Amino acid sequence: MFLHIDCNTYFASCEVATRPGLEGKPVVVANDNENGGGIILALTPEAKALGLKRGIPLFQVRSLLKLNGVVICPVDHKKYRRISHEIMEGVKAQGIVQDFVQYSVDEFFGTLPIEDGEEARTYARKVKDMIWEKTHIPVSCGLSQSYTLAKVATHYAKRYSGYEGVCALMPENREKALSMLDIADVWGIGRQYRRKLYDKGINTAQSFVSMKESEVCSIFSASGMHTWRELKGEPCIDLRRPARQRSIMQSRTFAYMTDNRDELEKSIRAFAADCAAKLRQQHSVCRNVQVFLSTNRHREDLAQYRNSGYVRLPSPTSDTPMITKAALAALAELFKEGFLYKQAGVILADINEERGMQLNLFSEPEDERHRKLMKLADDINHKFGDDTVGFGGM
Repeated sequence: MFLHIDCNTYFASCEVATRPGLEGKPVVVANDNENGGGIILALTPEAKALGLKRGIPLFQVRSLLKLNGVVICPVDHKKYRRISHEIMEGVKAQGIVQDFVQYSVDEFFGTLPIEDGEEARTYARKVKDMIWEKTHIPVSCGLSQSYTLAKVATHYAKRYSGYEGVCALMPENREKALSMLDIADVWGIGRQYRRKLYDKGINTAQSFVSMKESEVCSIFSASGMHTWRELKGEPCIDLRRPARQRSIMQSRTFAYMTDNRDELEKSIRAFAADCAAKLRQQHSVCRNVQVFLSTNRHREDLAQYRNSGYVRLPSPTSDTPMITKAALAALAELFKEGFLYKQAGVILADINEERGMQLNLFSEPEDERHRKLMKLADDINHKFGDDTVGFGGM
């Protein structure tokens, strides 16, 4: 039985769990900017009951927030990654879930060696209760015959209180469940494909499953075929070996515009380190390191500048110091005085598998030492949480 674990209103739940006195109060998590604005990123059920929704700009609901005493928490990604790591380690230590993998900061997948739906629900509830006891983060769980169907089950676990946060979607109930599910809510169906299906009158997950294989092949790539088969109860997604990304990007739109070169360098170092870590996670190396800078295009009253540049590395690598050095060199070429920068980022490209890279005969021993150092840093960060160890320049 495949298991999906989804943290409920994760950012907001993290704030409530770590800030005494917020339980039961309307709470929203929002980003911030130099105009005192921002948008709502997450909110508690109490805040939703007031009619608030994700994506609403704060300035549009400022009076409503004040009138109802809504607590506004600034987004804290480092805290959310730390709590996600605690959940991951807690589930592993419990020993109930097999093949356990983290899909995103608030989603996890695994398997249970159980076929009976009610028995599987019993064990999933134990996992759910453990996460609550350890972190005070409420989660919903879905169980079914594939990862995609497990996500469908979680969809219903979140929306119907009778499931008490755990839903097991069995074959005998699959058709009814898929008939009630809009195609837009199916994991793996992007906006572009969704429009094509709507145009063909395919509005629900069940109508999608009822399509002929030849029809699905004419519309979708291999990933779309995998979704179709998974909804039919045929597991064909291996999350333990995710597809290798052809490019890796880390960027940020800054809350406050800056003309400080030291601040930009600090951000570029952090972006480069994150990109390098992701590169190593998929056992890859890169040859090109690109950096981009941009001012705020919405501020027409300010001088505008946008540019990007790249450095080609002498040999493919996933070494954080080498990638960071290249990124800083690119930044040095791009940076211009007299501009207020709103966005910056690092992109790694020309990515290949690590085992197939061309080595430099004369630097091979040094490369090996660097790889061991990077592996040690990754292992420590994986065990104790992101950013446990890093480089001083960051």
